[in-house]
Amino acid sequence: MVNQNFTTSIEPSCWLQRHSSLIPHSGPILDIAAGSGRHTQYLLDKGHVVISIDKDVSRLARIKSSRLFIARVDLETPKPWPFKNGAFAAIIVTNYLHRPLLPQIINGLAVGGLLVYETFANGNEKFGKPTNPDYLLKAGELIQLTLGHLHILAYEDLTVDQPRPAQIQRIVASRPTLHE
Repeated sequence: MVNQNFTTSIEPSCWLQRHSSLIPHSGPILDIAAGSGRHTQYLLDKGHVVISIDKDVSRLARIKSSRLFIARVDLETPKPWPFKNGAFAAIIVTNYLHRPLLPQIINGLAVGGLLVYETFANGNEKFGKPTNPDYLLKAGELIQLTLGHLHILAYEDLTVDQPRPAQIQRIVASRPTLHE
């Protein structure tokens, strides 16, 4: 499911804002299911190189930067992951869940790279869409998916009121360096 319109705001996620200082400037950032580009623009404003991907990239056309690369990619159509392992200093995912991609997302991080992931969780049904369990994380699912692969820096499983009521899970985790 692509960009489930968690917010109509152009403000970047507070989770991304809170942890953006941890993102290394050592390589490009991948913004998955970039939608209107609210995170893309935020990261460009911080001086990063960003690769933004989505099934529909038309809303990204308004963003102009020599550090932005846009690719139309349908990540839910069976085909090989289009990026090499270890390519990204960070991968940002918000309001999107396609479980088969999670191993590729983790493998896409460079050593020291940061995963910032935030999406809907079980319990969101009482607030509205999404309600399909295929698009809702199970309790502790983000932790389970990253354990043994990434170093968890922050995790939350909670109900939020802003930008609209929702049940979400979010994690920030890094690919361990050789010395960790």
